Order: sequence, then C-alpha cells, then structure tokens
Amino acid sequence: MEAALSSAALPSLDKTDFLKLQNGSDIRGVAVTGVEGEPVSLPEPVTEAIAAAFGQWLLHKKKAGSRQLRVSVGHDSRISAQTLLEAVSRGLGVSGLDVVQFGLASTPAMFNSTLTEDEAFLCPADGAIMITASHLPYNRNGFKFFTCDGGLGKVDIKDILERAADIYKNVSDENLRKSQRETSSIKKIDYMGVYTSGLVKAVQRAAGDLVKPLEGFHIVVDAGNGAGGFFAAKVLEPLGAITSGSQFLEPDGMFPNHIPNPEDKSAMEAITKAVLDNKADLGIIFDTDVDRSAAVDSTGREFNRNRLIALLSAIVLEEHPGTTIVTDSVTSDGLTTFIEKKLGGKHHRFKRGYKNVIDEAIRLNSVGEETHLAIETSGHGALKENHWLDDGAYLMVKILNKLASARAAGKGSGSKVLTDLVDGLEEPRVALELRLKIDKNHPDLEGIDFREYGEKVLQHVSNSIETNPDLKRAPVNFEGIRVSGFGGWFLLRLSLHDPVLPLNIEAQSEDDAVKLGLVVATAVKEFKALDNSALSNLTRSA
Repeated sequence: MEAALSSAALPSLDKTDFLKLQNGSDIRGVAVTGVEGEPVSLPEPVTEAIAAAFGQWLLHKKKAGSRQLRVSVGHDSRISAQTLLEAVSRGLGVSGLDVVQFGLASTPAMFNSTLTEDEAFLCPADGAIMITASHLPYNRNGFKFFTCDGGLGKVDIKDILERAADIYKNVSDENLRKSQRETSSIKKIDYMGVYTSGLVKAVQRAAGDLVKPLEGFHIVVDAGNGAGGFFAAKVLEPLGAITSGSQFLEPDGMFPNHIPNPEDKSAMEAITKAVLDNKADLGIIFDTDVDRSAAVDSTGREFNRNRLIALLSAIVLEEHPGTTIVTDSVTSDGLTTFIEKKLGGKHHRFKRGYKNVIDEAIRLNSVGEETHLAIETSGHGALKENHWLDDGAYLMVKILNKLASARAAGKGSGSKVLTDLVDGLEEPRVALELRLKIDKNHPDLEGIDFREYGEKVLQHVSNSIETNPDLKRAPVNFEGIRVSGFGGWFLLRLSLHDPVLPLNIEAQSEDDAVKLGLVVATAVKEFKALDNSALSNLTRSA
C-alpha cells in the first residue's frame, strides 16, 4: 500500500478551501464532473488528506499510545463511492490506522460498528467513516464521522479540515511518507448482517419473542436506489412480512427514479402509489444513507414531517409517560397541542439541524429533564434507547414494534393501529417554506458578513411586530423569530449554512397565509440585499 498521499499535479489549496467543505457536522463536496458550474472539490488527494486528518484526530482523541486503532469505512450507492473508499483507506493508512471496509452500508450501521463487540467482525471499531452526501445529486459526496460517543460535531469537523489542509500542504514531505506504520492493514467485512439482525431481534422482543411477529403483514419498501434496499430482505422478510411490490431496492448512484428523500413530494407520491397499487398494509421509504425515513398507511396517508413526529411521540410517551419530546424549530403549533394536551408529554421546540436536536436532548437529560426522543421534521430521529443515533431504520422498527405488539395482544391488525395513534393531531391547511436569499455581493453587505446582515433583518422584523396587536411572539424560542397570528404562525430564521432566510408559514387558509406573509414583506422591504420575490409572489393576490 502506498505510504504517501498522491502528490502528482496537486492543485494549490489552502485552509479556506478545505473549510468550505464543512456542512455543519458533515463534510460535503463535488466528487465527479458532469454538472455545469460545479467543479470537483473532493478529488482523491483531498479525500486522502481528510481521512489522514481524521486518523490524526482519532489518535489524539483515543490517546492510543502503542495500541493499533482501526476504522470502519462504508458508503452509500453514489457513483463516486468506490473511488473515495480507496482514497479514504489510503489516507487512514498514512496515519497508521487499520482499515475495515464494509462496502455498501447505511450511516446508522457505521456508528453501530463502534458499539458492537465481536472480534469476528473486527468490532468495535475505534472510529467510523460513512461516505455519503445524503439526498444530494449524483455528483456530490461527503463524509460523516463517528466514535462510540456518537457523530462528530461542528468543532471536531473544523479541526479535522484544518489538519487536512496542513497534511495536504506538506504532501511531498518525506516525514509524511515515513509516518505510515508497517502494520497498517485493509480488511473487508460484511457487517450489515450484524446490524440487521439487531433490528430483527428488537421487533421480536417487542412481540414477546415471537419469531415471525409480522407474518401476514404486507409491507412495501422504497429505497430510492440508495443503501436501504436491505430492509426488505434482511429485516422484514425474516420477521414474516410480505414485501412484494417493494421498489428501487437496487443501488444506483444516478438515482433514476426519484430523489431518495422522505421530504420530497415525488418520493412520497412514489411510495404512496406502491402501497395503494399493492394493497399493502404499510409503506416505508428511506433516504440515500438510511438515517431518515417516513411511512405511509394502507389508505395512502403519509407519516412524515409533523405526522411522523406525532406518531413516534405517541409510541414513546406510552413507554415513558410525561417525558419531553425534542424537535426542530419548524414543527407546527398543532403538534405542540397534540404532544402536551393529548399525550401528556412536553414539547421542547429547539433549532434546525439533527445534531442540534440530539445534543439538546442529551443536555436536557443531563440536567434532569427526562427525554427519550429527538426528532426533526426532515425525518432525522434519534432515541435514547438506541444510543441517540439518528437511524431511519430504527425509527421504522419502533413503528413495526407497535404493529407487532398490538397484534400479539389482540388489539388490532394493520396500519389502523398507527393511524389511530395520531388521531386528534391538528394540521394546517396551508404550509409553506419560502427562501429569502441574501445577495452577498450587494453594496449593503460591504464590510459585513451575510450572517450579520441576516441578524439585522431578524431584529428589524422582531421590532416591527411589537406594536401589532394581532401578533404574538413565541414566549420560548431558540432560533429566529416565531410569531403567532391570524390563526397560524410564521418562523423566520437564518439558515445554518447558507446566505438564506427561510420563512415557514402555516395557516388555516390561503388568506391567512397571505396576511402572515404581508407582515414579513412589510418589515423587510427596506433591506435591498434581500431577494423577497418569493414573498412578493405570495402576497400579490392581497
């Protein structure tokens, strides 16, 4: 194995270029050509440097001394996966770490490999890398990193990218060539069988140790040609379910059928059609790397966004009455009422970003506020019982547990058991998300960062509503400005990563949605660097 990073004809890149690859707690970039205006930002040498940097970071974190560390590496179905897998393996070797390649895998399985204790599968891994860019287009790719403590956070990712920039700069240094230990190795392991057997056992336990608790249930899976195709044959069928009519299970990194994204309208239409065409009891859909999911009942009713949160809240609050449910900031007022008045729990609405939501749930537990579920409207959901891992497959297992246990207890069969659990959830007739972009090149931004400009917009909107008797600010709010009025609400916030102010509006009529839009439009009209054309389109009818 080559001990040094590939150094031929490397483009000149500095720390700033590497830091541009950070996407919150992930790394994302363009891995292949093919889309005009999107040059490759994640070539093999950059990937090798990032993997070598993770190796350095892990050695420092684990204080390994002379102990040989090993890192598991998996990937989703993207067309650049194999190339990046080899580059990651080379980079880890530069830092002297053993590599265990899992091949096609899910993000949750990669984290799980740091917890499994089974030397036959070279587990536990000291660290894990998942090569994925979630639901982004075929030309993108990226990395998620794990230790047994969970996914790495923003600070760690920044540290790794800064280390990677230094490694990349010194790529021809002879000292780097000598840094690879002779004992580094690459092995291949089929780990997904270990992970899926754990999911199967969880459903069997919930049904009183029945071997096939889903026997007779017809459940269709849509994997969107991502990494989730295993769920039909390796989880549902061993539990006795019929999976005929499942679709797009084969990995295909061009994603020819629909975007593998439970938030995407065409994706949800595809799984709904499959359920109705096959007269199935339930449909399950995953994103590319299986850390997000959604479901559809036998009538075609979707369990995603607020409805999925309501369903899982109902299941969790049956098991842990009175506890707190942590969600992101764009959940509806109707969900709060459902969790607190119908289910007897507490709704803690926090910030966007799955890592933010999970970290907040962990923090609440640490200060004595019991919480067992952290979940985003995007379909990212994590449970305390599952090590706070955002695992789309495990979320679906919780739903399957409910089906299996209800039938075992003689309390009904089929997805009506699930539909009944969300009975009483008030849902808006109109739900919109508009994106107000900030022009970073506008003269108004001269000398200031787009975030600073965005904060000025938020402050001005906040000041403008204080004197309006029809509007009321949310008393507790952790992100942006949330305002109730005209029978609905709006949330204006600054994007986590982009020069954009997303505006979420929910209302019981188009007219009320327009009224809420007009409140914002009036407040932001003097901010010339803000593109409010989406707002103008909404309010033009008023």
